Amino acid sequence: MNRFLYSILLAFVLLTGCGKGVTYIPEVSLNFSLPLADPRLSRLSSPGGAVILNGYGVAGLVLYRRTDNGYVAFDRCSTVNPEQKCAVTLDDPSLTVTDPCSGAKFLLEDGSPVKAPAVRALKQYTVAISGANLHVTN
Repeated sequence: MNRFLYSILLAFVLLTGCGKGVTYIPEVSLNFSLPLADPRLSRLSSPGGAVILNGYGVAGLVLYRRTDNGYVAFDRCSTVNPEQKCAVTLDDPSLTVTDPCSGAKFLLEDGSPVKAPAVRALKQYTVAISGANLHVTN
């Protein structure tokens, strides 16, 4: 009898575990510095400013200066169907970004989803300020 129950339990686990798996943003190495005086970062001079930097991360980066004057960096790769590598775009005003493939929106203060179908936050990288330089790492 115990073998029968174990067989049923094993079959149940195997059958229910074969669905579509959750996919995440791939891990990529990221370690660079830019001077805050770099013209590409000019919109970060005041809180609420955001810039896009291509060539970093999976689908580029969004750098944002939070209202508390801290900085955050997010991968532009949307967490909705990340295998598509759909890059989010800045909204106007730059408080949110939108996934043009799904219509999902994310808040730039913390990367959290604010409009379905998004349920997971954007992938965040570490930002540090040292002197007059902005460092982004993972």
